[in-house]
Amino acid sequence: MNLKTILLLIGGLLLFSAILVVALLVPMQRTTEPAKDTVQTEAITQEEITMEPTTTLAPEKPSLPTGQTISTVTFPTTDNLTVTADLYWTGDASKPFIILFHQADYSRGEYVDIAPKLNALGYNCLAVDQRSGRAANGVKNETNQLAKDAKLPTGYTDAYPDLEAALSYIVSTYAPDQLIVWGSSYSSSLVLILASEHPDEISAVLSFSPGEYFKLNGKMVADYAANITQPVFITSAKSEGKAWRGIADSITSDGCVFFLPEASGRHGSSALYDSARGHEEYWVAVEAFLASLKQ
Repeated sequence: MNLKTILLLIGGLLLFSAILVVALLVPMQRTTEPAKDTVQTEAITQEEITMEPTTTLAPEKPSLPTGQTISTVTFPTTDNLTVTADLYWTGDASKPFIILFHQADYSRGEYVDIAPKLNALGYNCLAVDQRSGRAANGVKNETNQLAKDAKLPTGYTDAYPDLEAALSYIVSTYAPDQLIVWGSSYSSSLVLILASEHPDEISAVLSFSPGEYFKLNGKMVADYAANITQPVFITSAKSEGKAWRGIADSITSDGCVFFLPEASGRHGSSALYDSARGHEEYWVAVEAFLASLKQ
């Protein structure tokens, strides 16, 4: 084979190699280019999602119910305990308000039969669980349980912040023209103290079976009662009159009623239960006192 033939063969091989390289590079470029388009498309899509405006609507404040209802509410005390209470609503915000506090070892359930009758007389009511209590009429004292869980004391005077919290809740939420406080047994003494310390907010007091059960800040209940300026209704079982006579004698405000039934009666607000002897007498006296507040 001569030199010319060899050179022609080498030239042919080089040309073939060049064509092969070009053929291999072109498909590689075509497969990588769409990836750039994909990345760009994803970036645009993400940008559109990020820029999309979002609108959050604030919840509307609930309005007061227009019909007669019973509902459970809660509110805090100054020592960060949550108080549970049942709101017995007449459907009329212009009606007077009565805050109902229960007796020892009881709950807001003490008023499951009494509060609806007060509704019928034209009063909105709040029946409160104080931290000193247990249960009544199948209703467990939820405030007491929360106090125990928080390792808070649950004595009679320890419950006083619960009364103040209930008063503050009603005043700030409903601002009634007439606000009455009502206590039973130990709380009937506490409401007398509450009335003496909040004369501008409390219009009148009903106290079922009060007594000198304790001292608060070194003062007896009668000491507080001497500063009461509102009308006060006091009653109890017939045999308990001597227990609160000293308290009643210290009250000098106008429009007071101190009532003992002809029948034996019963201790605390449960004197108004249909099962209590003389409950009709109690209701007549209570209704007459409430009516006098409207005159």
